[in-house]
Amino acid sequence: MQDEDRITVLDPKQPSYSSLKPVGSLTVAEVLVGIARCPGNLIWRRWNWKSALFSSIIRGAIFFLVNLIGGVSAAVSALVTDLIFRPLVSGFYGAIVESFRSATPTWAATLVVIIALPVINHLIEIAVHWARGTQRLGSSVFASVSFSLLSGLFNIFAMRRGVLIVGDGRRPLTEDLRRLPAVVAAFLMAVPRFAAELAGAHRPDDV
Repeated sequence: MQDEDRITVLDPKQPSYSSLKPVGSLTVAEVLVGIARCPGNLIWRRWNWKSALFSSIIRGAIFFLVNLIGGVSAAVSALVTDLIFRPLVSGFYGAIVESFRSATPTWAATLVVIIALPVINHLIEIAVHWARGTQRLGSSVFASVSFSLLSGLFNIFAMRRGVLIVGDGRRPLTEDLRRLPAVVAAFLMAVPRFAAELAGAHRPDDV
């Protein structure tokens, strides 16, 4: 269990790749500084292919289905447009989420993942789809943003339990898939409690 909850990131004071320490000892601010000072080591080398795979499938399906009302050609064009950038961007997004999975306080790390990161992601999404002339851009982005709120919460929830990670404590994709039903069930039970705690005086620690 301890291996699942530990990944290594660069100590912001020591930018050398050999200077690593457990992310569990870092605050959200320290993780942000580490990413800003050594993005290559924290993002390029930890590009999360699992996030890239699942996000490309789900987001591509969203854009395809929303644009299907404009015809098959419009739907295929939206899907192809999404696949132009989605795997690369989602892999980076997953790497950043993984860097925050053990950062403290957990409520702040969760807010960074579900608010700050999706803003950047969707700005890229809008720019690419607008440039390519996706027909139902507004509806597509609305559906994508709605999905982001839920997927961001689930991603960090799952990664905190050692699922869908590619760094220390990683497991084969088949093992992740085997564990997903139990993680999804736990997530569905945790979300209402997280929302209640976030709205109240207590800081949530479970999501």
